[in-house]
Amino acid sequence: MLKKFRLEDSKPTKTPMSTEIKLTKDDEADSVDSSKYRGIIGSLLYLTASRPDIMFSVCLCARFQENPKTTHLKAVKRTIRHVRGTTHLGLWYPKGTGVETIAYADSDHAGNYVDRKSTSGVCMFMGCCLTSWFAKKQTALAISTTEAEYVSAGKACQQALWMKQALIDYDIRLDDVLIMCDNKGAIDLIQHSRTKRIEIRHHFLRDNPKKATFLSRKLHPEIK
Repeated sequence: MLKKFRLEDSKPTKTPMSTEIKLTKDDEADSVDSSKYRGIIGSLLYLTASRPDIMFSVCLCARFQENPKTTHLKAVKRTIRHVRGTTHLGLWYPKGTGVETIAYADSDHAGNYVDRKSTSGVCMFMGCCLTSWFAKKQTALAISTTEAEYVSAGKACQQALWMKQALIDYDIRLDDVLIMCDNKGAIDLIQHSRTKRIEIRHHFLRDNPKKATFLSRKLHPEIK
């Protein structure tokens, strides 16, 4: 991939994206070759199957494939430079790992500077092994961090139920799956209330109280 896009001699970076970058449509910047841009995005999306560290940045840059600008190309090239500098890193799956499954859910409230929608991030571990991950922009506009985190927790619940069902094929049956969320408001919403402001389909996790266990990794470690 580095050779294909002539970046094998580029300067490596430690992070796939700067925390200060704010990607927008940027109408003032010059347009770039959309075919080349899509080719880079396609290659990076393929790579995310084994590189969870670039998932968020790649998915963010992928939103501008229709009319990419120089600012978008610069951001996506930084991700490739990060890959170049971290080719020695990889996921480790040690033998004899336990099957205890934990899901972590998070979101960046209004993180998209184009439509102000939030992005859900979910990752799942079996024992110490990272088994699945994704970063996806939410379809509805969240008006609070509680709502954004609540939607992310719902996505994690769906992923947890899928994982439980998939493991049955291997004769592994999980009693509970922990879903870790660090937003007290979202946890309270899951357990004690329901709001009409949030779309009905996002209340999915409230309908599965016996299929998943919710914990807050920071605020409410005692809640189950």
